[in-house]
Amino acid sequence: MRAMTSGTIETRAAVCRSFGAPLAVETLRLAPPEGSEIRVRVRASSICHSDITYMDGGWGGEDALPAVFGHELAGVVTALGPSVPPGGIRAGDRVLVSLLRSCGRCERCEAGSPAQCTAEFAIDSAPRLADEQGRPVLAGLRVGGFAESVVVDVSQAVTIPAEVADEAACLVSCGVMTGFGAAINTARVQAGDAVAVIGCGGVGLNCVQGAALAGALPLVAIDVTPDKLEQARAFGATDAIDSANEDVAAKALALTEGRGFDVVMTAVGSARAIEQALPLLARDGALVVVGMPPSEERVSLDATTLAHFGQRILGCKMGDARLRVDAPRLFRLYRAGRLRLDELVASRRPLAEINEAIAQARRSQGLRHVIVFPG
Repeated sequence: MRAMTSGTIETRAAVCRSFGAPLAVETLRLAPPEGSEIRVRVRASSICHSDITYMDGGWGGEDALPAVFGHELAGVVTALGPSVPPGGIRAGDRVLVSLLRSCGRCERCEAGSPAQCTAEFAIDSAPRLADEQGRPVLAGLRVGGFAESVVVDVSQAVTIPAEVADEAACLVSCGVMTGFGAAINTARVQAGDAVAVIGCGGVGLNCVQGAALAGALPLVAIDVTPDKLEQARAFGATDAIDSANEDVAAKALALTEGRGFDVVMTAVGSARAIEQALPLLARDGALVVVGMPPSEERVSLDATTLAHFGQRILGCKMGDARLRVDAPRLFRLYRAGRLRLDELVASRRPLAEINEAIAQARRSQGLRHVIVFPG
């Protein structure tokens, strides 16, 4: 990373120039922060399946490229824009950076749903990244975290306690916050609720963690991979169903004494998983759609059953999180030994090996693969 004129710096980044192709590590130019923006030197950046869906073209056309993806990161603030409020985040602070960006003033922010903020930010229409020819490069998922440095709005950052390592902290910014929030904020799981989680990868295990802390009973993990089901038990599941080899509906009914689940969370970005979940619901049960399927997928459902039994389908963006409320809460739970973070880290690799890490994530080998940066 090298400083240039007018506050612009050079930064190495993994660039996606064609959907489905390997990322290319390039030297880009990163403009200085403006307004309420900050620049962060990245120390750890985790690979989320949302990054993979995007770089495969699942949510956008070619106009979404070239882009730098990556949105779960931790790092150090190195510069502040002129409008960053005093008394908050300062240069030198260790922070996590999330894709959640909020103005604090729009109707949704005022209503306590900053994840649904409707404001437009200058950084959305004026990319801060450019290649060596001066052509713009987008910051995918509002962050662009597969890079040595990023520029984001200050609302996307929260300070990290000294006791929390970068590799653990970066996971909180999306996967942990989304899964935990799906159980606590969206589903509002109560003690004694019967809960099932379909898909026990990085996000699903945090759905399990959140539901376990809320007192769900039974708490059933459903997956096609025995290793993931075993991990789910370690994260708090009371029972497990191998959906590749067992009759999910029959076993689910047996575990709930025939009434079904009060809450089912789908942590797989798949329409099929959503359709699998609906028959598992109890009367007045809630299905929480956590994993985001590709744009073209559609879901078929029995509308009569849904209406007659008063069942609900709830969307869940980032666990309906309030970043400055939920991130400190998760750090407190971790420091008290009640939330698992370190166990989620499957590997640590340098930026030069990002394609190998992505390949492991595609094969569902391990949970979260973290790109680490020197310094």
